[in-house]
Amino acid sequence: MKSDKMKSGIDRAPHRSLLKGMGYTDEELNRPIIGVVNAKNESIPGHIHLDKIAEAVKSGIRMAGGTPIEVPCIGVCDGTAMNHRGMNYSLPSRELVADGIESMAEANAFDAMVMIPNCDKIVPGMLMAAARVNIPAVMVSGGPMLAGRQKGKTLDLTMMFEAVGSVRAGTMSEEELYEMENHACPGCGSCSGMFTANSMNCLTEALGMGLPGNGTIPAVYGERIRLAKEAGRKVMEVLEKGLLPRDIMTRKAFENALTLDMALGCSTNSVLHLPAIAYEAGIVIDLEIVNTISARTPNLCKLSPAGLHHMQDLYEAGGVPAVLKELASRDLLHLDLPTVSGQTLSEMIERAQVLDHDVIRPVDKPYSSTGGIAVLRGSLAPDGAVVKRSAVALEMMVHQGPARIFESEEDAYQAILSGQIKKQDVIVIRYEGPRGGPGMKEMLSPTAAIAGMGLDKDVALITDGRFSGATRGASIGHVSPEAMAGGPIAIVEEGDMISINIPEGRLDLLLGEDELKSRMEKWKAPAPKVSHGYLGRYARMVTSANTGAVLK
Repeated sequence: MKSDKMKSGIDRAPHRSLLKGMGYTDEELNRPIIGVVNAKNESIPGHIHLDKIAEAVKSGIRMAGGTPIEVPCIGVCDGTAMNHRGMNYSLPSRELVADGIESMAEANAFDAMVMIPNCDKIVPGMLMAAARVNIPAVMVSGGPMLAGRQKGKTLDLTMMFEAVGSVRAGTMSEEELYEMENHACPGCGSCSGMFTANSMNCLTEALGMGLPGNGTIPAVYGERIRLAKEAGRKVMEVLEKGLLPRDIMTRKAFENALTLDMALGCSTNSVLHLPAIAYEAGIVIDLEIVNTISARTPNLCKLSPAGLHHMQDLYEAGGVPAVLKELASRDLLHLDLPTVSGQTLSEMIERAQVLDHDVIRPVDKPYSSTGGIAVLRGSLAPDGAVVKRSAVALEMMVHQGPARIFESEEDAYQAILSGQIKKQDVIVIRYEGPRGGPGMKEMLSPTAAIAGMGLDKDVALITDGRFSGATRGASIGHVSPEAMAGGPIAIVEEGDMISINIPEGRLDLLLGEDELKSRMEKWKAPAPKVSHGYLGRYARMVTSANTGAVLK
């Protein structure tokens, strides 16, 4: 066992004395040491209850003959960090999660790990760490939040952000807004739509690193506790078999995850995270494969913000295994791959069935014949940009309009709220990319304000930053190269015409080649917004969004 180098032999008597100082017995120290990486904190509703999940995991480990050792992990709530300086730290925190777990796993010589995330950057950060450290590992999330209810109406976080725009537009009172905020998030769990957290927890099942139900069993259900106990038991089986994360997270597994991504209509952030996880596993996932898989994968689900359904609806309809079963019927998946369940993917979904075809469309009657995410290229985004196609109004699939230029999210948000944005406008927010932000801020506030003011069928928003999984509308992010790296988005001027054609995968700045070249030659990079501390280091090391914004 790997932990023997920490606890076995005469030379390790000092080490054992320290462990015994915490109450560990000889019997416990003779067993495999299983790290339980718990991201519990009191700043994220998706993580407030993870202490209960951790206790269940530890029970499962003990039942199966292991010794759990719980260690902490940081986490940022993208909702409360939204639209202020805190959001600069959200994406960079993914790297801190991975680095922290690597440090704890190696320093403590864990034989295996169970990792307990729930929200946004914590899930991909943990998967990155699993691939990097490459010891047996199982993921078990805290589960999704139930949707809120008020006066017979279903509520979620997207609606809260959009309601702010409605108040500003005069179509909702502040009293109504206050009542909504008291009901939209009824308890613990990751926010109730197909936002980034739930997207990544669902994709973890397709990757083979989470048990069936990981992405959809609601946080408040007893079944979630049972799943956590089973995860603790399963990690001991995975350890006994010597099945490593890189044995599971192969290129074919990532193709399965991307296929599920397209069928579910996941957050565009998944296209940022899957390449980063793959990078740690020694696999290159580029944007071309995203479009290739999207072109052949039907969009079977429209969960909030793309539709009216929420995570508990997907759970009750059969969950991720049922969606995978539909995809398998069209031979869209690699089914012979191992998973932490101890079964192949084929065996894992064999008994699954769709229980509600309103939530999970039949594969031959999809919402669309192509996937929920599209990668756009053109003179404005030579290296690609990403849009959640399934959440774009039909009227905005093809659009042309004048650029409205903003050098920060905050400036654009205020312009939207003050009524400066008109129909046909194409809002351009730049210098918010991985390097320029720094940190590639997630921008739900401006997109929600546009929707709340009734402009989501008339106005597009383009940025080298990124969007929340809760965003809907013609919101195109991840424009690469970013402005800070001298991408064409840096030289767009007020009033320039921009053409968007999502069906054809195009995003173009309508300038002649000579004018484009002339502006590019005159462009000079501005001074970095931050040059010290973690964000300063991050800005100097981070790569483009089209490569997953990994650090090199």
